[in-house]
Amino acid sequence: MLLLGLWLFGTGEALLVSSALGSTPWTVLAQGLSTKLPISIGLATFLVSAAVLLLWIPLRERPGLGTIANAVVIAVALEAMVTLLPAPEALAWRLAFVVAGIIVIGIGSGLYLTTNLGPGPRDGWMTGIHLRTGWPISAVRLGIEVTVVLVGWLLGGTVGLGTVLFAVLIGPAVGYGLLLASTLAGVGTSVTVDDAHPELEA
Repeated sequence: MLLLGLWLFGTGEALLVSSALGSTPWTVLAQGLSTKLPISIGLATFLVSAAVLLLWIPLRERPGLGTIANAVVIAVALEAMVTLLPAPEALAWRLAFVVAGIIVIGIGSGLYLTTNLGPGPRDGWMTGIHLRTGWPISAVRLGIEVTVVLVGWLLGGTVGLGTVLFAVLIGPAVGYGLLLASTLAGVGTSVTVDDAHPELEA
């Protein structure tokens, strides 16, 4: 369930990238890095995850199996699926890619979060800052994501309607993903939508 969820998460990210209408905050950063450095978007995503994990050290956060898998599998899935997916030209298809990407990310998030095998690198960094500083988690999340989007955009990443739709719709998408995962597992889950903001991500 962990690996399937992470692969779906990376696939959803790839759908947003292929839409060319705007990506998730951290993928905007990866896109920007891949335009400035001789590396692919998948490798950029992995390197960003690795860098964020280093930021866990002063926060005394401990990664789990899910943390490491998150950094590796999402990057591989994003790289593979961006290569395989078409790049639609019609606006209707591009919007369909955005909506499908958000839905797939929501389902993937629900699957991997309910395994409770450790937070993703970005999730752990966010919650670590919250725990060490006492700052509201919503403020920490907003500050991180605005900074990441701005830096990624300045580097050449794509920010647009897809980025806005992701911000608006990802909460309900993850909520339904958690419900689906709990139903498939036949058990309840203690993970809430607020705790599960994925990109927190992916």
